Amino acid sequence: MNKRRWIMASFVIVLLMASVVGESGALASTLSDLKKEQKQNQQKKQNLKTSMENKDNAIKATKNEIQKFLNQISALNKEIEETNANINRVIDKINKTNEEIEALKESIADLEKRIAERDVVLRERVRAMQVKGSDVSYIDVLLGANSFADFIDRFSAVTTLMDADRDIMRKQQEDIEQLEAEKKLVEKKLKELEESKAKLDKLKANLKARKQEKGKVIDQLEAEQERLSEEKNQLEEELHEAIEVDAQLEKKVIAEQKRIAEIARKEAERKRKEQEAAAAAKPGSLPHVSNGFWTKPANGRYSSSFGWRMHPIYHTKRQHRGADLAAPIGTPVVAAGDGVVSYAGQMGGYGNVIMITHSTNGSIFTTVYAHLSKIGVSSGQVVDKGTYIGAVGNTGASTGPHLHFEMHIGNWTASGPSAVNPLRYVSF
Repeated sequence: MNKRRWIMASFVIVLLMASVVGESGALASTLSDLKKEQKQNQQKKQNLKTSMENKDNAIKATKNEIQKFLNQISALNKEIEETNANINRVIDKINKTNEEIEALKESIADLEKRIAERDVVLRERVRAMQVKGSDVSYIDVLLGANSFADFIDRFSAVTTLMDADRDIMRKQQEDIEQLEAEKKLVEKKLKELEESKAKLDKLKANLKARKQEKGKVIDQLEAEQERLSEEKNQLEEELHEAIEVDAQLEKKVIAEQKRIAEIARKEAERKRKEQEAAAAAKPGSLPHVSNGFWTKPANGRYSSSFGWRMHPIYHTKRQHRGADLAAPIGTPVVAAGDGVVSYAGQMGGYGNVIMITHSTNGSIFTTVYAHLSKIGVSSGQVVDKGTYIGAVGNTGASTGPHLHFEMHIGNWTASGPSAVNPLRYVSF
Protein backbone atom coordinates (compact mmCIF):
# COMPACT_ATOMS: atom_id res chain seq x y z
CA MET A 1 0.00 0.00 0.00
CA ASN A 2 2.81 2.33 0.90
CA LYS A 3 4.53 1.54 -2.38
CA ARG A 4 1.39 2.42 -4.34
CA ARG A 5 1.05 5.74 -2.48
CA TRP A 6 4.72 6.56 -3.23
CA ILE A 7 4.21 5.88 -6.95
CA MET A 8 1.10 8.06 -7.08
CA ALA A 9 2.85 10.91 -5.21
CA SER A 10 5.81 10.77 -7.58
CA PHE A 11 3.49 10.90 -10.59
CA VAL A 12 1.74 14.01 -9.20
CA ILE A 13 5.09 15.68 -8.52
CA VAL A 14 6.27 15.09 -12.12
CA LEU A 15 3.05 16.59 -13.52
CA LEU A 16 3.28 19.64 -11.24
CA MET A 17 6.95 20.26 -12.11
CA ALA A 18 6.26 20.01 -15.85
CA SER A 19 3.42 22.52 -15.51
CA VAL A 20 5.46 24.97 -13.41
CA VAL A 21 8.59 24.78 -15.57
CA GLY A 22 6.58 25.36 -18.75
CA GLU A 23 4.81 28.39 -17.33
CA SER A 24 8.06 29.70 -15.80
CA GLY A 25 9.80 29.47 -19.15
CA ALA A 26 7.17 31.65 -20.82
CA LEU A 27 7.27 34.18 -17.98
CA ALA A 28 11.06 34.20 -18.01
CA SER A 29 11.02 35.09 -21.68
CA THR A 30 8.66 38.01 -21.04
CA LEU A 31 10.63 39.23 -18.04
CA SER A 32 13.90 38.86 -19.93
CA ASP A 33 12.54 41.00 -22.78
CA LEU A 34 11.38 43.63 -20.30
CA LYS A 35 14.75 43.61 -18.58
CA LYS A 36 16.48 43.87 -21.95
CA GLU A 37 14.28 46.84 -22.90
CA GLN A 38 14.93 48.38 -19.49
CA LYS A 39 18.67 47.92 -19.96
CA GLN A 40 18.51 49.57 -23.41
CA ASN A 41 16.59 52.48 -21.93
CA GLN A 42 19.12 52.78 -19.12
CA GLN A 43 21.88 52.87 -21.74
CA LYS A 44 19.96 55.60 -23.56
CA LYS A 45 19.68 57.57 -20.32
CA GLN A 46 23.41 57.12 -19.73
CA ASN A 47 24.18 58.33 -23.26
CA LEU A 48 21.89 61.34 -22.74
CA LYS A 49 23.57 62.13 -19.41
CA THR A 50 26.98 61.87 -21.08
CA SER A 51 25.84 64.20 -23.87
CA MET A 52 24.47 66.63 -21.26
CA GLU A 53 27.78 66.54 -19.39
CA ASN A 54 29.59 67.28 -22.66
CA LYS A 55 27.21 70.20 -23.29
CA ASP A 56 27.80 71.43 -19.75
CA ASN A 57 31.55 71.27 -20.29
CA ALA A 58 31.19 73.13 -23.59
CA ILE A 59 29.00 75.77 -21.91
CA LYS A 60 31.55 76.16 -19.11
CA ALA A 61 34.36 76.49 -21.65
CA THR A 62 32.35 79.13 -23.51
CA LYS A 63 31.67 80.95 -20.25
CA ASN A 64 35.39 80.91 -19.52
CA GLU A 65 36.12 82.34 -22.97
CA ILE A 66 33.47 85.03 -22.46
CA GLN A 67 34.95 85.87 -19.06
CA LYS A 68 38.43 86.04 -20.57
CA PHE A 69 37.27 88.56 -23.18
CA LEU A 70 35.28 90.48 -20.56
CA ASN A 71 38.46 90.74 -18.50
CA GLN A 72 40.31 92.02 -21.57
CA ILE A 73 37.54 94.54 -22.23
CA SER A 74 37.71 95.60 -18.58
CA ALA A 75 41.46 96.16 -18.99
CA LEU A 76 40.78 98.13 -22.19
CA ASN A 77 38.18 100.21 -20.36
CA LYS A 78 40.82 101.06 -17.76
CA GLU A 79 43.25 102.03 -20.53
CA ILE A 80 40.55 104.14 -22.16
CA GLU A 81 39.80 105.80 -18.82
CA GLU A 82 43.51 106.52 -18.31
CA THR A 83 43.76 107.83 -21.87
CA ASN A 84 40.71 110.04 -21.34
CA ALA A 85 42.31 111.34 -18.14
CA ASN A 86 45.54 112.07 -20.03
CA ILE A 87 43.56 113.76 -22.80
CA ASN A 88 41.75 115.87 -20.21
CA ARG A 89 45.05 116.80 -18.62
CA VAL A 90 46.47 117.79 -22.02
CA ILE A 91 43.29 119.75 -22.80
CA ASP A 92 43.70 121.55 -19.45
CA LYS A 93 47.30 122.36 -20.37
CA ILE A 94 46.16 123.56 -23.80
CA ASN A 95 43.52 125.75 -22.16
CA LYS A 96 46.13 127.14 -19.77
CA THR A 97 48.50 127.68 -22.67
CA ASN A 98 45.73 129.49 -24.54
CA GLU A 99 45.23 131.63 -21.44
CA GLU A 100 48.96 132.26 -21.40
CA ILE A 101 48.75 133.12 -25.08
CA GLU A 102 45.96 135.60 -24.34
CA ALA A 103 48.07 137.16 -21.58
CA LEU A 104 51.06 137.08 -23.88
CA LYS A 105 49.03 138.78 -26.57
CA GLU A 106 48.49 141.69 -24.16
CA SER A 107 52.22 141.69 -23.38
CA ILE A 108 53.00 141.51 -27.08
CA ALA A 109 50.55 144.33 -27.74
CA ASP A 110 52.30 146.41 -25.04
CA LEU A 111 55.69 145.56 -26.52
CA GLU A 112 54.48 146.40 -29.99
CA LYS A 113 53.11 149.70 -28.65
CA ARG A 114 56.45 150.58 -27.03
CA ILE A 115 58.34 149.53 -30.16
CA ALA A 116 56.02 151.70 -32.27
CA GLU A 117 56.53 154.68 -29.94
CA ARG A 118 60.29 154.25 -30.09
CA ASP A 119 60.05 153.97 -33.87
CA VAL A 120 58.40 157.41 -33.88
CA VAL A 121 61.17 158.86 -31.70
CA LEU A 122 63.87 157.26 -33.81
CA ARG A 123 62.25 158.43 -37.02
CA GLU A 124 62.11 161.99 -35.58
CA ARG A 125 65.77 161.83 -34.70
CA VAL A 126 66.66 160.55 -38.14
CA ARG A 127 64.54 163.24 -39.74
CA ALA A 128 66.21 165.92 -37.61
CA MET A 129 69.62 164.67 -38.62
CA GLN A 130 68.60 164.69 -42.27
CA VAL A 131 67.37 168.31 -41.95
CA LYS A 132 70.54 169.50 -40.23
CA GLY A 133 72.78 167.38 -42.36
CA SER A 134 74.57 164.22 -41.72
CA ASP A 135 77.80 166.00 -40.76
CA VAL A 136 76.32 167.40 -37.51
CA SER A 137 78.82 166.48 -34.80
CA TYR A 138 78.52 166.54 -31.04
CA ILE A 139 82.17 167.79 -31.01
CA ASP A 140 81.13 170.94 -32.90
CA VAL A 141 78.49 171.51 -30.29
CA LEU A 142 81.05 171.20 -27.51
CA LEU A 143 83.64 173.41 -29.22
CA GLY A 144 81.06 176.14 -29.71
CA ALA A 145 80.88 176.71 -25.95
CA ASN A 146 81.39 180.35 -24.80
CA SER A 147 82.72 179.45 -21.39
CA PHE A 148 83.69 176.50 -19.30
CA ALA A 149 80.35 176.47 -17.62
CA ASP A 150 78.66 176.52 -21.03
CA PHE A 151 80.96 173.68 -22.05
CA ILE A 152 79.92 171.67 -19.01
CA ASP A 153 76.26 172.31 -19.78
CA ARG A 154 76.75 171.36 -23.42
CA PHE A 155 78.74 168.22 -22.49
CA SER A 156 76.05 167.12 -20.10
CA ALA A 157 73.36 167.71 -22.71
CA VAL A 158 75.32 165.81 -25.38
CA THR A 159 75.98 162.92 -22.98
CA THR A 160 72.30 162.78 -22.06
CA LEU A 161 71.26 162.74 -25.71
CA MET A 162 73.78 160.04 -26.58
CA ASP A 163 72.75 157.90 -23.60
CA ALA A 164 69.11 158.40 -24.52
CA ASP A 165 69.78 157.30 -28.07
CA ARG A 166 71.69 154.23 -26.92
CA ASP A 167 69.02 153.34 -24.34
CA ILE A 168 66.28 153.67 -26.92
CA MET A 169 68.14 151.43 -29.33
CA ARG A 170 68.97 148.87 -26.63
CA LYS A 171 65.43 148.66 -25.32
CA GLN A 172 64.09 148.49 -28.83
CA GLN A 173 66.40 145.57 -29.59
CA GLU A 174 65.59 143.80 -26.30
CA ASP A 175 61.85 144.21 -26.78
CA ILE A 176 62.05 142.89 -30.33
CA GLU A 177 64.10 139.86 -29.21
CA GLN A 178 61.74 139.21 -26.26
CA LEU A 179 58.76 139.44 -28.56
CA GLU A 180 60.22 136.90 -30.97
CA ALA A 181 61.31 134.57 -28.15
CA GLU A 182 57.90 134.60 -26.46
CA LYS A 183 56.12 134.03 -29.75
CA LYS A 184 58.34 131.04 -30.54
CA LEU A 185 58.00 129.59 -27.01
CA VAL A 186 54.23 129.77 -27.05
CA GLU A 187 54.00 128.39 -30.59
CA LYS A 188 56.32 125.51 -29.68
CA LYS A 189 54.42 124.66 -26.50
CA LEU A 190 51.08 124.80 -28.27
CA LYS A 191 52.38 122.61 -31.09
CA GLU A 192 53.69 120.00 -28.65
CA LEU A 193 50.40 119.91 -26.80
CA GLU A 194 48.43 119.57 -30.02
CA GLU A 195 50.69 116.70 -31.13
CA SER A 196 50.29 115.00 -27.72
CA LYS A 197 46.52 115.34 -27.94
CA ALA A 198 46.55 113.92 -31.48
CA LYS A 199 48.51 110.86 -30.26
CA LEU A 200 46.12 110.34 -27.35
CA ASP A 201 43.11 110.67 -29.65
CA LYS A 202 44.65 108.06 -31.94
CA LEU A 203 45.33 105.74 -28.97
CA LYS A 204 41.77 106.20 -27.74
CA ALA A 205 40.37 105.35 -31.21
CA ASN A 206 42.58 102.24 -31.32
CA LEU A 207 41.41 101.11 -27.88
CA LYS A 208 37.78 101.61 -28.84
CA ALA A 209 38.34 99.58 -32.03
CA ARG A 210 39.90 96.73 -30.01
CA LYS A 211 37.04 96.90 -27.54
CA GLN A 212 34.52 96.70 -30.39
CA GLU A 213 36.30 93.64 -31.86
CA LYS A 214 36.24 91.86 -28.51
CA GLY A 215 32.59 92.79 -28.13
CA LYS A 216 31.86 91.06 -31.45
CA VAL A 217 33.69 87.92 -30.22
CA ILE A 218 31.61 87.97 -27.02
CA ASP A 219 28.44 88.27 -29.12
CA GLN A 220 29.50 85.17 -31.06
CA LEU A 221 30.35 83.27 -27.87
CA GLU A 222 27.04 84.21 -26.27
CA ALA A 223 25.22 83.02 -29.39
CA GLU A 224 27.16 79.72 -29.17
CA GLN A 225 26.32 79.48 -25.47
CA GLU A 226 22.64 80.00 -26.22
CA ARG A 227 22.77 77.29 -28.90
CA LEU A 228 24.46 74.87 -26.48
CA SER A 229 21.88 75.69 -23.79
CA GLU A 230 19.04 74.96 -26.22
CA GLU A 231 20.64 71.64 -27.16
CA LYS A 232 21.09 70.83 -23.48
CA ASN A 233 17.42 71.65 -22.81
CA GLN A 234 16.44 69.32 -25.65
CA LEU A 235 18.61 66.56 -24.13
CA GLU A 236 16.99 67.17 -20.74
CA GLU A 237 13.56 66.74 -22.33
CA GLU A 238 14.69 63.49 -23.95
CA LEU A 239 16.13 62.36 -20.59
CA HIS A 240 12.84 63.12 -18.83
CA GLU A 241 11.03 61.09 -21.46
CA ALA A 242 13.51 58.25 -21.00
CA ILE A 243 13.01 58.41 -17.21
CA GLU A 244 9.24 58.23 -17.70
CA VAL A 245 9.71 55.26 -20.03
CA ASP A 246 12.02 53.65 -17.47
CA ALA A 247 9.39 54.15 -14.76
CA GLN A 248 6.81 52.44 -16.98
CA LEU A 249 9.22 49.59 -17.66
CA GLU A 250 9.89 49.27 -13.93
CA LYS A 251 6.14 48.92 -13.35
CA LYS A 252 6.02 46.21 -16.00
CA VAL A 253 9.04 44.44 -14.47
CA ILE A 254 7.45 44.63 -11.01
CA ALA A 255 4.18 43.28 -12.40
CA GLU A 256 6.06 40.45 -14.08
CA GLN A 257 7.94 39.76 -10.84
CA LYS A 258 4.59 39.51 -9.05
CA ARG A 259 3.51 36.92 -11.58
CA ILE A 260 6.72 35.00 -11.00
CA ALA A 261 6.20 35.38 -7.26
CA GLU A 262 2.92 33.58 -7.73
CA ILE A 263 4.80 30.85 -9.59
CA ALA A 264 7.25 30.71 -6.67
CA ARG A 265 4.35 30.44 -4.24
CA LYS A 266 2.88 27.56 -6.25
CA GLU A 267 6.33 25.96 -6.39
CA ALA A 268 6.63 26.28 -2.60
CA GLU A 269 3.21 24.73 -2.24
CA ARG A 270 4.26 21.97 -4.62
CA LYS A 271 7.42 21.32 -2.61
CA ARG A 272 5.38 21.29 0.61
CA LYS A 273 3.06 18.69 -0.86
CA GLU A 274 6.06 16.80 -2.21
CA GLN A 275 7.65 16.79 1.23
CA GLU A 276 4.38 15.75 2.81
CA ALA A 277 4.04 12.93 0.26
CA ALA A 278 7.66 11.91 0.83
CA ALA A 279 7.18 12.10 4.58
CA ALA A 280 4.03 9.96 4.29
CA ALA A 281 5.92 7.45 2.15
CA LYS A 282 9.04 7.55 4.36
CA PRO A 283 8.32 9.19 7.74
CA GLY A 284 11.12 11.20 9.43
CA SER A 285 13.44 11.43 6.38
CA LEU A 286 13.09 15.26 5.75
CA PRO A 287 13.24 18.25 8.12
CA HIS A 288 10.23 20.48 8.74
CA VAL A 289 9.64 22.94 5.85
CA SER A 290 9.57 26.11 7.97
CA ASN A 291 12.72 25.21 9.83
CA GLY A 292 15.93 26.61 8.34
CA PHE A 293 14.39 28.11 5.20
CA TRP A 294 17.37 30.48 4.68
CA THR A 295 21.05 29.72 4.34
CA LYS A 296 24.25 31.73 3.98
CA PRO A 297 24.72 32.51 0.25
CA ALA A 298 28.54 32.25 0.20
CA ASN A 299 31.59 31.70 2.36
CA GLY A 300 33.53 34.87 3.10
CA ARG A 301 34.33 37.66 5.56
CA TYR A 302 31.42 39.88 6.64
CA SER A 303 32.91 43.19 5.42
CA SER A 304 30.06 45.73 5.31
CA SER A 305 26.71 45.90 7.08
CA PHE A 306 23.26 47.17 6.17
CA GLY A 307 22.51 50.91 6.64
CA TRP A 308 23.83 54.39 5.87
CA ARG A 309 27.52 54.76 5.04
CA MET A 310 29.99 56.84 3.01
CA HIS A 311 30.06 55.24 -0.45
CA PRO A 312 33.63 54.07 -1.25
CA ILE A 313 33.37 55.13 -4.93
CA TYR A 314 31.00 58.12 -5.07
CA HIS A 315 32.16 59.54 -1.69
CA THR A 316 28.64 60.57 -0.73
CA LYS A 317 26.49 59.34 2.14
CA ARG A 318 24.21 56.61 0.78
CA GLN A 319 22.16 53.75 2.17
CA HIS A 320 23.83 50.36 1.83
CA ARG A 321 20.78 48.18 1.15
CA GLY A 322 22.44 44.86 1.83
CA ALA A 323 25.37 43.06 3.45
CA ASP A 324 28.78 42.34 1.89
CA LEU A 325 30.82 39.14 2.08
CA ALA A 326 34.44 39.63 0.98
CA ALA A 327 35.74 36.54 -0.82
CA PRO A 328 38.10 35.67 -3.70
CA ILE A 329 36.78 35.88 -7.25
CA GLY A 330 35.20 32.57 -8.23
CA THR A 331 33.95 31.67 -4.72
CA PRO A 332 30.66 29.71 -5.20
CA VAL A 333 27.39 31.54 -4.54
CA VAL A 334 24.26 29.52 -3.70
CA ALA A 335 20.55 30.34 -3.46
CA ALA A 336 19.70 31.54 0.06
CA GLY A 337 16.34 29.80 -0.14
CA ASP A 338 13.93 27.92 -2.41
CA GLY A 339 12.52 30.08 -5.19
CA VAL A 340 12.36 31.12 -8.84
CA VAL A 341 15.03 33.21 -10.59
CA SER A 342 13.29 36.48 -11.52
CA TYR A 343 16.32 38.14 -13.14
CA ALA A 344 19.81 37.09 -14.20
CA GLY A 345 22.04 39.48 -16.11
CA GLN A 346 23.84 42.83 -16.01
CA MET A 347 22.25 45.81 -14.24
CA GLY A 348 24.14 49.12 -13.82
CA GLY A 349 26.06 49.44 -10.55
CA TYR A 350 25.07 45.90 -9.52
CA GLY A 351 27.24 44.51 -12.31
CA ASN A 352 26.32 40.89 -12.95
CA VAL A 353 23.33 40.22 -10.69
CA ILE A 354 20.82 37.47 -9.90
CA MET A 355 17.41 38.04 -8.30
CA ILE A 356 15.43 35.18 -6.81
CA THR A 357 11.78 35.42 -5.73
CA HIS A 358 10.83 33.26 -2.73
CA SER A 359 7.55 32.31 -1.12
CA THR A 360 7.58 31.16 2.50
CA ASN A 361 4.73 30.90 4.98
CA GLY A 362 2.52 32.98 2.69
CA SER A 363 5.07 35.83 2.39
CA ILE A 364 7.04 36.89 -0.70
CA PHE A 365 10.75 37.71 -0.45
CA THR A 366 13.30 38.68 -3.10
CA THR A 367 17.02 38.05 -2.66
CA VAL A 368 19.69 39.87 -4.70
CA TYR A 369 23.23 38.59 -5.44
CA ALA A 370 25.41 41.32 -7.01
CA HIS A 371 28.92 41.97 -8.50
CA LEU A 372 29.14 38.34 -9.69
CA SER A 373 31.94 37.11 -11.93
CA LYS A 374 29.74 34.28 -13.24
CA ILE A 375 26.00 33.67 -13.58
CA GLY A 376 24.99 30.00 -13.49
CA VAL A 377 21.20 30.28 -13.75
CA SER A 378 18.66 31.94 -16.04
CA SER A 379 15.41 33.84 -15.52
CA GLY A 380 12.47 31.59 -14.73
CA GLN A 381 14.62 28.75 -13.41
CA VAL A 382 13.41 27.02 -10.23
CA VAL A 383 16.17 26.70 -7.63
CA ASP A 384 16.43 25.01 -4.23
CA LYS A 385 18.14 26.40 -1.17
CA GLY A 386 21.87 25.76 -1.45
CA THR A 387 21.76 25.37 -5.27
CA TYR A 388 24.82 26.80 -7.02
CA ILE A 389 23.80 29.92 -8.95
CA GLY A 390 27.05 31.80 -9.67
CA ALA A 391 30.43 33.00 -8.39
CA VAL A 392 31.80 35.98 -6.42
CA GLY A 393 33.20 38.77 -8.61
CA ASN A 394 34.09 42.46 -8.84
CA THR A 395 31.72 43.73 -11.56
CA GLY A 396 29.72 46.97 -11.52
CA ALA A 397 30.34 49.69 -8.90
CA SER A 398 32.68 47.60 -6.76
CA THR A 399 36.02 48.34 -5.07
CA GLY A 400 37.06 44.70 -4.63
CA PRO A 401 35.87 41.10 -5.00
CA HIS A 402 32.85 40.48 -2.78
CA LEU A 403 29.22 39.36 -2.80
CA HIS A 404 26.67 42.09 -2.21
CA PHE A 405 23.58 40.33 -0.79
CA GLU A 406 20.17 42.01 -0.38
CA MET A 407 16.84 40.86 1.00
CA HIS A 408 13.55 42.55 0.13
CA ILE A 409 10.15 41.94 1.65
CA GLY A 410 7.99 41.57 -1.44
CA ASN A 411 9.43 42.46 -4.83
CA TRP A 412 12.65 44.30 -5.58
CA THR A 413 12.30 47.98 -6.59
CA ALA A 414 14.89 50.45 -7.84
CA SER A 415 14.28 52.86 -4.95
CA GLY A 416 14.65 50.03 -2.46
CA PRO A 417 12.11 50.86 0.31
CA SER A 418 11.46 47.14 0.69
CA ALA A 419 15.08 46.31 1.56
CA VAL A 420 15.70 44.85 5.05
CA ASN A 421 18.82 43.87 6.95
CA PRO A 422 19.72 40.32 5.83
CA LEU A 423 20.99 39.54 9.36
CA ARG A 424 17.33 39.35 10.43
CA TYR A 425 17.01 36.12 8.45
CA VAL A 426 20.49 34.84 7.57
CA SER A 427 23.42 34.26 9.91
CA PHE A 428 26.75 35.40 8.46
